[in-house]
Amino acid sequence: MKILIVAEHNNQSVKNATHHVITAARQLSDDIDLLIAGSGCKNAAESACSLPHIKQLLVADHDVYAHQLAENCAVLVSEIGKNYDYILAPATTFGKNLLPRVAALLDMAMISDVTKIITADTFERPIYAGNAIATVKSQDRTKVLTIRTTAFPAAKENSESSAVMRNVSEVYPNTLSRFESQTLTQSKRPELTSARVVISGGRGLKSAENFKMLEDLADRLGAAVGASRAAVDAGFAPNDYQVGQTGKVVAPDLYIAVGISGAIQHLAGMKDSKVIVAINNDAEAPIFQIADYWLVGDLFKIIPELQNELAKVLS
Repeated sequence: MKILIVAEHNNQSVKNATHHVITAARQLSDDIDLLIAGSGCKNAAESACSLPHIKQLLVADHDVYAHQLAENCAVLVSEIGKNYDYILAPATTFGKNLLPRVAALLDMAMISDVTKIITADTFERPIYAGNAIATVKSQDRTKVLTIRTTAFPAAKENSESSAVMRNVSEVYPNTLSRFESQTLTQSKRPELTSARVVISGGRGLKSAENFKMLEDLADRLGAAVGASRAAVDAGFAPNDYQVGQTGKVVAPDLYIAVGISGAIQHLAGMKDSKVIVAINNDAEAPIFQIADYWLVGDLFKIIPELQNELAKVLS
């Protein structure tokens, strides 16, 4: 069985989410190819050479794929994917945007957010914001899957990888959309989806100025900063901080939830964290039902005290 993984990258390197997809793919087959589509993506292709278990690197380097827009990249993936039994991508914004279009073009079913591979045609995926797990069996000739990255460990790079690089000459212009602009939050902190420690704030912080308390705390701990949807909608934090059903899914070693009540949509994005610490002034907050440790009290008193204690320990 042949597998095609669509790599998520920034034209310079392959993002960590793709490493998790490789681990999932290995449970299906050893015959794995990786597709890199972009413009000026030579560095990303070269970095992918160190990825393990990849037999062939397919590189589509052309101006029409500059921003990896789904409208024409989906056509490319569907044409190449006709020769494969599986097409995989991470269940990130990139994968969720691309693969449904690919599935539609192939007239195949889309299976999203796969968390477990049972057999070659049977998979588990969460539904109802993770409150139930559906077992899905597919009889499609080509199975199109997005992989929840927190459910599979990342494949480690291997300098002895023997992947063969092949250029893809097919060019599919984008006549449906055009790239306008993007705004990226620049930060020296770890990426939210791969950080070992995440500190998230909710509506209980009351303002964007108060949210900076968490950023100071995160800098001391070397942590990433997240937010609930309520905090993002209120303008306390940027969109790329959002954790939850409509945001990013994280599973760090330590997740600290500050002023987050624990709505089901937020829990869907972080409940797989290994240790969960919650700080809230409402003793009945739903977040306490899944927290390993919790503090009931005023976060505006607790956070400064925590910062002072950390200063003593880390000084």
